[in-house]
Amino acid sequence: MRLCMIGTGYVGLVSGVCFSDLGNTVHCVDNDKKKINLLNQGKIPIHEPGLDEILKRNVKQKRLFFTSDLKLAVNKADIIFICVGTPTKKKSNSADLKYVFQVAKKLRKYIKKYRIVVTKSTVPVSTGDKIEKILNSKGRKKIVDVVSNPEFLREGEAIRDFVYPDRVVVGTNSKKANRIMKSLYLPIIKKKSRYFNTSRKGAELVKYASNAFLATKISYINEIANLCEKSGVDIKDISFGMGLDQRIGDRFLRAGPAYGGSCFPKDTKALVDVAKIFKTDLSIVKTVIKSNENRKKILANRVYKILNNKIKNKNITFLGVTFKPNTDDMREASSLLMIPRLSKKGAKIRYYDPTGKKKEFEKFTNVKFCKDLSSACLKTDLIIIHTEWNEFKFLNFKRLVKKKNFIIYDLRNIYSPIKMNQNKIKYFGIGR
Repeated sequence: MRLCMIGTGYVGLVSGVCFSDLGNTVHCVDNDKKKINLLNQGKIPIHEPGLDEILKRNVKQKRLFFTSDLKLAVNKADIIFICVGTPTKKKSNSADLKYVFQVAKKLRKYIKKYRIVVTKSTVPVSTGDKIEKILNSKGRKKIVDVVSNPEFLREGEAIRDFVYPDRVVVGTNSKKANRIMKSLYLPIIKKKSRYFNTSRKGAELVKYASNAFLATKISYINEIANLCEKSGVDIKDISFGMGLDQRIGDRFLRAGPAYGGSCFPKDTKALVDVAKIFKTDLSIVKTVIKSNENRKKILANRVYKILNNKIKNKNITFLGVTFKPNTDDMREASSLLMIPRLSKKGAKIRYYDPTGKKKEFEKFTNVKFCKDLSSACLKTDLIIIHTEWNEFKFLNFKRLVKKKNFIIYDLRNIYSPIKMNQNKIKYFGIGR
């Protein structure tokens, strides 16, 4: 099939590249010409393992194209995907849909015959209705089917999630659109995955409800971890014991920092905002949002306690600063609160992250990026394992630090407290 992906952010780029690898002809469109030039050179603006190889292969085979010419891409497409950002508005918790509607208004000018327009961006309930109203306005004959097809791609695992999805959700009441969409996804839904057709509003809400539920699991286990720290119980035992119950499952029951990234923070807030419009109180989701914000403060306060409130001139090392491994995404990462707080208290902070230096910390004179683990850990007083990158999982800390007395604060519970004690290393974990 011939596809047009509007927006080359995380969702649009990964989806476009993967669709082309299934044999479709894909035009990825973005009004950022600098980004398009980089993509045409085979340079990817995001960190996603394996994506560059697939991109280069499909560009070479002339199935994947990058352009700033929206009209050209629309005219060459049977299905048009809207994949632009829907960030949280600055002065409210609602999703900012201005980019979505800007695209819809442009499409109205360019679409002259039957097309399927798909919202892959995460949008509130009824957004599809508004897009449809824009596209079919001015007494035009209805030639567009607007479909909701939310994405469920995890950063760092996106290619696998695309090829082996838990489910493909398609929201439309049009039999024609549903038949075409099912045909598009046929190569991957054959692989024991589920294709689920529901209403457009239903698909829009599935995405928000799913992310809010997963965010709830994370916040819940983090709060239980707080109790474990006070009661002398290991949170890993609790998570394992709970996860054995098939009704609960073991995924998203790993205690650690606050949830972050591009989805959970904005989607939980947007869901609460949508509920207000429909005069519904989502008290559980509201509490999750509050708990998650408080989580970052709890972690910073525990660092103060570990160092007996003697922060000034202490050498503190952060291993990883992104919100999760295998991504360069800094959005809502706990390090964005912890590092500035420790910096303001006079700590000397070094950090190492496999995805490189972060602009978010450039304004702090006592925060330094290190290009390797050795320089980051040398002679440090405290190592904070913030992100569970694989290269942090089997470290010889005594060889790295080269100092008698140092402390490890493991926010991901990678290491064993027993083994750390045997090696005479002062160690703190989460919920243990």
